[in-house]
Amino acid sequence: MTQAYLSIQGVNKSFGSFSALKEINIDIQKNEFICLLGPSGCGKTTLLRIIAGLEKPTQGRITVGGKDITQLPPAKRNFGMVFQSYALFPNLTAYQNVAYGLQGKKLSKKEIDEKVKEGLSLVDLLHLHDRYPAQLSGGQQQRIALARAIVLSPDFLLLDEPLSALDAKVRVKLREQICELQEKLGITTVMVTHDQEEALTMADRIVVMKNAEVVQIGTPEQVYDEPNTPFVADFIGSINFLKDEQQAGSSLQTNLAVRPEHIRIAAAGSQSGMHAVVKHVEFRGAFYRLQLQPVVGSGSAYKDVLLTVDVSAHIAQHLALAKHTVVSVEFPQEKMISFSSDAMVGA
Repeated sequence: MTQAYLSIQGVNKSFGSFSALKEINIDIQKNEFICLLGPSGCGKTTLLRIIAGLEKPTQGRITVGGKDITQLPPAKRNFGMVFQSYALFPNLTAYQNVAYGLQGKKLSKKEIDEKVKEGLSLVDLLHLHDRYPAQLSGGQQQRIALARAIVLSPDFLLLDEPLSALDAKVRVKLREQICELQEKLGITTVMVTHDQEEALTMADRIVVMKNAEVVQIGTPEQVYDEPNTPFVADFIGSINFLKDEQQAGSSLQTNLAVRPEHIRIAAAGSQSGMHAVVKHVEFRGAFYRLQLQPVVGSGSAYKDVLLTVDVSAHIAQHLALAKHTVVSVEFPQEKMISFSSDAMVGA
């Protein structure tokens, strides 16, 4: 891999005796879209603030293009930032909000006008240039905030949960627009989110964080299909945790996991899988989510397991699935994820 464009090296952050970040090392390539993903309080926003210069690390350094920016104030870092709350000036129009950051630069009035119009055009809001924030929807306000960030031609873009204040449909539309814009401009982007779907659909790579530490870095496919801890498996998507029955009594127990969409079901008795009773059926449009209770003996590792299984609407209707239906369940070996007992510690 080529030298990182934005590099976070050995970053620690303490507030008194509290460790907010522990030995963070992340190399980000130029034009890459990175998502910092994790539950509230894991340190992702603190890390974003350190990249921005709004917080100083206790240890470690940040470099951009090989240049150490750790001690530089925010104004000297040449980045754009978009917040969850939009942070627009309510007394300024959309045009004036986008122009605001350009006015302190050595640009002519004509150059500022051209840049503002270009920025508003990029987010498809040039026609609303004279509207005030109160006259715009939440999605439109966030696009104005995005235009304000990109007109400064930043070296990198920081997004702090930019979609969390929006309703579901607007969120989906805006995440598509952000990805298109990021790709078009080729701007290195770091986004903080606690929303797994956002991370999976937007990121080139996901940095999963827990308790102030990075626990896994990988493509969306890698962290979903090959989680390296039970925490990652459970945090990203739905998962079923199982015991390996074949290792019962062994000193090293292997814990298995499988995604709901990978469990196969069929009519009872039609295959070699174990039987299970449908306890709950939830219609989700293109698929049904089922809760299944395995029918097993008292000594089985599956005795107290309630399986979550996703099946297509076509299969659900074909099998006439309903509460109390008995089905046959099979776990495809190639889709099973295994964790040693060591990986389960602290998971």
